[in-house]
Amino acid sequence: MTHALIVGGGIGGLAAALALARAGCTAEVFERASAFREIGAGIQLGPNVFRMFDRLGIRAAVEAEAVRPEALVMRCAIGGHEVTRVPLGAGFEAHFGHPYAVIHRADLLAALHAACLATPGIRLQLSTDVAGLDGEAELLLADGRRVAGDLVIGADGLWSRIRAEIMGDGPPLVSGHIAYRGVLPMEAVPGHVSRREVVLWAGPKLHLVHYPLRRGRLMNLVAVFHSDHVEEGWDATGDTRLIEQHFADTRPEVRDMLSRIDAWKFWVLCDREPARGWTRGHATLLGDAAHPMLQYLAQGANMALEDAVCLADQLGLHADIPTALAAYENLRALRTARVQVMARVYGQFYHAAGLTAELRDAALGARDAKAAWTGMEWLYNPPPWPVR
Repeated sequence: MTHALIVGGGIGGLAAALALARAGCTAEVFERASAFREIGAGIQLGPNVFRMFDRLGIRAAVEAEAVRPEALVMRCAIGGHEVTRVPLGAGFEAHFGHPYAVIHRADLLAALHAACLATPGIRLQLSTDVAGLDGEAELLLADGRRVAGDLVIGADGLWSRIRAEIMGDGPPLVSGHIAYRGVLPMEAVPGHVSRREVVLWAGPKLHLVHYPLRRGRLMNLVAVFHSDHVEEGWDATGDTRLIEQHFADTRPEVRDMLSRIDAWKFWVLCDREPARGWTRGHATLLGDAAHPMLQYLAQGANMALEDAVCLADQLGLHADIPTALAAYENLRALRTARVQVMARVYGQFYHAAGLTAELRDAALGARDAKAAWTGMEWLYNPPPWPVR
């Protein structure tokens, strides 16, 4: 029986453990934190990831905590006009075969964690720091112990130690964009704000997105602006004065929402150039460790979940592990590269100014619902991969 050593107990790592166990493997997850927890608040769930929830057996648990918004809406943060509206109701679900939803990161991780605990063959190790690879499929722990398995999966995120050993390509690329996040109790949200939509206010070198979480009890806010500040991590304390400065020229509705958050957390947005080479022998990468991307397509966690299911499928199809891992990388490389590249493009669209913003508004405003859905098919209908 194949035994996988998984470095990182976030969404990608737990999804990999669950997918592998459901495929007949055993999995051991090493998480350096003292608890399985997600930093941050909201995640958007496209139809592509609901296919993965079905495969992992967690769809009911996810849907119990998720909110299904009625539309994706873009508005101009300076002029206030609506740029585009993409309905997400019955027509959208019929087009893609699955819904669109939003969920708190902690709720998604909790669903994965509960499923892992209920699945034989998964061992979860907390407070266990992995120093790096030690041999073909062996981990060296920070306390000096060595753990051997049949394969190693680096699901240890943007600053992956396993990537550093497999690829050796240095630190991730700093985008020059910073994201501030906060949540509001729904009763503190202004009356003019929709409680059932994902709304993005787009402006020059900035945007604000907000949508409901926790069955509609919270409103998630993420404010992004351009800055040359560099800081590693996902949970630094934000400076309210910076938000006020960067959003000073935006609509009163935008500034009103921002003013209601008194404690911000922020992170510096980073990604990498798309690259092959995630796999070396019996070791491979998954999620942000393999293909970190900017947040502008809201697909980082979704891609990690697709990775997990695809990897488990290839291990079931191929007789030896290196062939299975190479097939997994080959199947995922172009898809994830396209999302990485297009996330950068969407960031430029969101933050456009002047004539470029007018061009964006004209192009997006000319679409009807069906045209908008058709334009999303490349993202929300993942290409099939071989399954056993």
